[in-house]
Amino acid sequence: MALRNAIMAALLEGEASGYDLAKGFDASVANFWMATPQQLYRELEKMAVDGLIEARIVRQERRPDKRVFSLTDAGRRALRDFTAAPTRAGAIREELMVKVQAVDEGDVDAVRAAIAERKAWAQAKTARYERLRARLLDGRSEAEFLATAERVGPYLTLMRGMSFEEENTRWADRALAVLEQRSTRVG
Repeated sequence: MALRNAIMAALLEGEASGYDLAKGFDASVANFWMATPQQLYRELEKMAVDGLIEARIVRQERRPDKRVFSLTDAGRRALRDFTAAPTRAGAIREELMVKVQAVDEGDVDAVRAAIAERKAWAQAKTARYERLRARLLDGRSEAEFLATAERVGPYLTLMRGMSFEEENTRWADRALAVLEQRSTRVG
């Protein structure tokens, strides 16, 4: 999936500056797509040249003027084409898994620490996603929200991100327990 598709999906929420997109990426699409601010800005420039988005200048009194971006009709068509295309299965590509794969020949304590760090990160992300979920629901039940919300895509991807991080926490607990059992057996 190209970064541009994730940006176009984010712009469905409405126009946004590059800064807003970078900040919003962390709160919305970061549960399934990561990008640095530099990558976002580069891609925004390319997308503008390709006619997928348009920019307008917003004058600000005490700050520099900013450019805000919105989808063009061509961008909406490109996003529709993307959603209609067949989806390829995703794959885990995580450095931690390579370290875990090699733990029997590596530094077990360092791998344990890396797993514990990943667990803490997953728990923090889950907590952040819970706060975002509460803001989205805004006092409504999930059923009410899903029946009345203008867009449900952001909620559904948030639920996937939460499930992913909850599973990362469960896996980390299990992996740490296995490594602990092995260390007491060997030691």
